[in-house]
Amino acid sequence: MLNLVWIKTLVALLQHRSFQVTADRLGIAQPTVTQHIQKLEEQLQVGLVVRGRTGCQPTPEALLLLPYAESMLKLNERAMAAISGRDLRVGASSNIGIYILQPYVRSFVTAEHSPDLELAIGSNPIIAQKLQNAEVDVAVMEWWQPQTGFQARSWRKEPLVLIVPPTHPYAALSQVGPEHLAGMELIGGESGTGTGRLLDRYFAHGSAIPGVSMQLGSTEAVKQAVKAGLGISLVLASTVTEEVQTGSLCAVPFSGAGLDKELMVVWRENPAKSDQLPDFVSHLLNGGGGSLLSTGHI
Repeated sequence: MLNLVWIKTLVALLQHRSFQVTADRLGIAQPTVTQHIQKLEEQLQVGLVVRGRTGCQPTPEALLLLPYAESMLKLNERAMAAISGRDLRVGASSNIGIYILQPYVRSFVTAEHSPDLELAIGSNPIIAQKLQNAEVDVAVMEWWQPQTGFQARSWRKEPLVLIVPPTHPYAALSQVGPEHLAGMELIGGESGTGTGRLLDRYFAHGSAIPGVSMQLGSTEAVKQAVKAGLGISLVLASTVTEEVQTGSLCAVPFSGAGLDKELMVVWRENPAKSDQLPDFVSHLLNGGGGSLLSTGHI
């Protein structure tokens, strides 16, 4: 097992490139810094620093170890914080974190008298990985594959809408159905959000499921492409509220049962509090969010 104290010394040394400065910053004696590095080199059986008159330089092995060392120290901090209950780290998939979750974070921070809350925003797969790695405590996601050791609850349903330029023929429609999109090509957004699974179900009764003409990495990129006339796309209704209000895009809802995406809140199980929801989860499920724009209708 790698010694985290030695790891911390190595990371500091690679940052400051000086044994004396590292000792001063860590509040330990310079010989102790040397001892930590020597013990780590002996354990790994590789050299980690090259000493010189102008300081020390990392070896290739040290540079290879560095990202893992930083991750270990961060995970150690997260473990200590989890035990003490000092802070909360929330992860959110991009669309939720950018367009939906912010008022809930604000009202939670206000209600809890400014707890130390950090919000990490990334793609759905990245946030899922952060949750599994204990880098976030709670994740709010567009799609989640159930896993042992985690609990998940449905938070809210968010409709998908078809976005088109104001000049598109579909802009005049009050709603669209499978017949309007059968065999068409759509602009794709962020992968791993579960939209493809919704389309499979929506077109399960014979209509030709639409394809993807180009795959863009974010909803913002999709919106700009649609504005430029490069095609049409499906997005969460909340992500185009501003564009609909200004008239730069038209958002057309789906007919019938529509295409509603179930947004999930997920957290790691705590055996000691199996019947108790984390505070932030309770806040979301109880509708804490202050004054929010309605996203059910466009």
